Amino acid sequence: MEMTPAVAALTCHGMSLPPDDSPPSVPPVKPKMSAAERRIRQEDRLKTIRLRLAIRRDLDERGAITPAEVGEALGMSAAEATSLLTRRQWRDGDVTLLEAVAARLGVRVPG
Repeated sequence: MEMTPAVAALTCHGMSLPPDDSPPSVPPVKPKMSAAERRIRQEDRLKTIRLRLAIRRDLDERGAITPAEVGEALGMSAAEATSLLTRRQWRDGDVTLLEAVAARLGVRVPG
């Protein structure tokens, strides 16, 4: 945009520049999940909670406290292990990873 004397006068007095003529950005529309998809995701969330609790309990009993010890026990890097056991955001594939870790440790999960 070219700086005309009128625009310069407006900006000198504390006013902002006129808006661009570009269209406003529209956020992408998220498709809604079906009731079946919501139920499956909720079941997965409950499984992850149960698995994480059982795995943490087993690690506590083994005395694995530091991230390096936890990573070694789980067979992954310390950062990956810590992230897997502490993240709050649901991610696709977490249940499978946690089930593999539980099997590696010999942990039985109720329910």
